[in-house]
Amino acid sequence: MRCRLAFPVLAAAACIAAADPAEPPPESAIPAGPDGEAIRRGLAIITNTRQAAPAFAGNDLRCANCHLDAGRTAGAAPLWAAFGNFPVWRDKNRQINSFEKRVQDCFIYSINGKPPPLGGEVLLAVAAYAGWLAQGQRIGVSPPGRGFPAIPAAPLPPDDARGARAFAEKCASCHGNTGQGLKDGDTVINPPLWGPGSYNWGAGMAQVDKAAAFIRANMPLGDGGSLSVQQAWDIAWYIDGQNRPQDPRFAGDVAATRTAHHNRPWSRYGTRSNGRLMGDPAITPPHHVPPGHDF
Repeated sequence: MRCRLAFPVLAAAACIAAADPAEPPPESAIPAGPDGEAIRRGLAIITNTRQAAPAFAGNDLRCANCHLDAGRTAGAAPLWAAFGNFPVWRDKNRQINSFEKRVQDCFIYSINGKPPPLGGEVLLAVAAYAGWLAQGQRIGVSPPGRGFPAIPAAPLPPDDARGARAFAEKCASCHGNTGQGLKDGDTVINPPLWGPGSYNWGAGMAQVDKAAAFIRANMPLGDGGSLSVQQAWDIAWYIDGQNRPQDPRFAGDVAATRTAHHNRPWSRYGTRSNGRLMGDPAITPPHHVPPGHDF
C-alpha cells in the first residue's frame, strides 16, 4: 500500500499498512538530498550520541546501547515500532508526549544530560530517522517486537549475591568487574552499567523489571535468550542496586523522591543495598548538566 504526503520522510510511516509488520529499510536505502541528510544526522545521534550531540549528552552511553542496532532490533526498543504510537499519555511525566518529547526524556534520564529543544535540529533529525525506519508500520498499533519482550516472574526473589556471581560470569568480560564499561582510549566500546558514566536513577533501565526483560532478551550481546529467567532477574537486581547518578527530579529528600517517582516494587531507589541508601546524595553522583547549559 502506498501513500503520498507532503513530507516524504514520514510518508510511509503515516500509512495504514498491511497487518504484518514490515522490516525496516537498510541503511543503504537512505535517500539522497535534504531528507537523507536529516535521516543520516538522526542515525549519527542514535549511534554516537556523545560525539553527535555533545551539548546534550552527560554520560558515556549512546542511544543504541538500549535501542540495539541503531533502533532496528525487535525486542530491544526498536524505533520503527514506537514511532507510530505517538502522541501518547505517559504516567512518568503525566502528560501527552510527542515522539520528540519522549526522546527528550531519554536525554534527561538515560543519557543523563540536557533535553534538546523541541523543534530543534537534534530532535527533528532523530524523528526523521525513526520515521524513515517505520516505513510500512501501522499508525497507533504496537507491532510485535515493540519495547522489550515480557519476562516471566523469577522462580526465586532476585538476590544480590546470586546476581553478583552471574554478573561476574556472564557480563563482566564486556562491562568490567565494577560495571565501568570498556573503553579504547576515549572511545566507549561497551557501556558502563553503574557509576558516574551510566544512566541515572530516573531512567527506565533503573527499574529492575525493565532491565531484567532487556537482559533476558538481548544479553549477552549476540546471544540473547541464553540466560535463564532467574539469572536475568538476579543480574538486573544486582546492577540496579549499585550507585549511579542522581534522579534529576530529586528535590533534596530521598524518601520524598521515592514516594513521588519510585514508589514501586522494582525500583531500588530509596532502599538499602549493602548498607547504603540508594540515591543518598552523599554517595550519589549529581545529575550531569553539560557545561554552559542550565537544566
